[in-house]
Amino acid sequence: MRDADRRWPQIALGKIATIKSGGTPDRKTPAYWVDGTIPWVTTSEVNYSRITGSKERITHIGLENSAAKIFPAGTLLMALYGQGKTRGQVGILQMDAATNQACAAILPDPSYSVDFLFYSLQYDYEKIRALSNSGGQDNLSAELVREIRIPRMPLPEQRKIAAILRTWDLGLEKLSALRKAKERLRNWLRTQVVTGKRRLPGFAGHWREVQLSDVLTEHGEASTGTEEVYSVSVHKGLINQIEHLGRSFAAASTDHYNRVLPGDIVYTKSPTGDFPLGIIKQSQVKHPVIVSPLYGVFTPIRRELGVLLEAHFEAPLAVKNYLNPLVQKGAKNTIAITNKRFLEGKLHLPLDPKEQKAIAAIIETSRRELDAIDREIAALTRQKRGLMQKLLTGEWAVQPDLETANV
Repeated sequence: MRDADRRWPQIALGKIATIKSGGTPDRKTPAYWVDGTIPWVTTSEVNYSRITGSKERITHIGLENSAAKIFPAGTLLMALYGQGKTRGQVGILQMDAATNQACAAILPDPSYSVDFLFYSLQYDYEKIRALSNSGGQDNLSAELVREIRIPRMPLPEQRKIAAILRTWDLGLEKLSALRKAKERLRNWLRTQVVTGKRRLPGFAGHWREVQLSDVLTEHGEASTGTEEVYSVSVHKGLINQIEHLGRSFAAASTDHYNRVLPGDIVYTKSPTGDFPLGIIKQSQVKHPVIVSPLYGVFTPIRRELGVLLEAHFEAPLAVKNYLNPLVQKGAKNTIAITNKRFLEGKLHLPLDPKEQKAIAAIIETSRRELDAIDREIAALTRQKRGLMQKLLTGEWAVQPDLETANV
């Protein structure tokens, strides 16, 4: 190991790499875009990955009549600006591609490994995001990128460190691929089994279109003053406000807040991302909590039926189809719907409690599998972050092998 006080010296990125940017062909000229064959990479594709494709393509005519440039496979790209957390992210081209002025192409000299720079810039993402141009703009500039400091070390050590961190990335990629496969299975279950299009072996009882008021009731319980305040998330369901959001957004008095019992169905009545009419979730919390009085809270006749309802309403289209006939939009795009009105919609549901229980068991197993993979991804990501800190600062030394040194 390297002594804790012995760290790698740093050097400005602009001293060991050339920084270039592209340009955008005129969007109003069809000849520049229609039937294009050149991959056109934008900031949306620069997300800490090996960039293997692009949503758009430009033509050779568009390339010739603009400031756009083709950069070779192996070029490191950085997003100079973009929505959300895009700014400052990096990616490595896996094919020749053109890019626009929102991306910086970083071309290191022979003394630096592209993969090593990729991990160095990834590690310093928060510092890079904190940079800003004069005048208070959030965008990065080529000048700011050139001044980014990176570790200065021999090429064999760079390659060894990059190879170690790439192993962690391969593990994360496999877990992500597994999660996508499990997500596709869950989507199939939702569209086929939860809707009754495919029946489980051994069940042939009737399904019927029923009003939600036949299977959900509003218990109307209010806060007792001892419950924690929760919100509703698209991906995590009911979440503790302080634990997940950093602070409570509740009113000074929560006496009028709605009490949510384990297994209750909660309807938010507020637009959220892909759910412009609100989201519908079942509480997986094992104790009573409270939510905003703006939320509708309902108890299913059986917990298992609540599992089916939540699975059905995971899809934005399913929520839209159910709520569209029931919701009235206000002048400011506000959602107007009473709890009674919410229960007037109809869904096709199984009547046999045993079938409800069997379907719910499959749905819950699917959710547990996804949650387990998410925990593995989070743990591996934390391990990788800690490893990056040790290796990129020089706190831990590496011993390059002959194969890595000669690559």
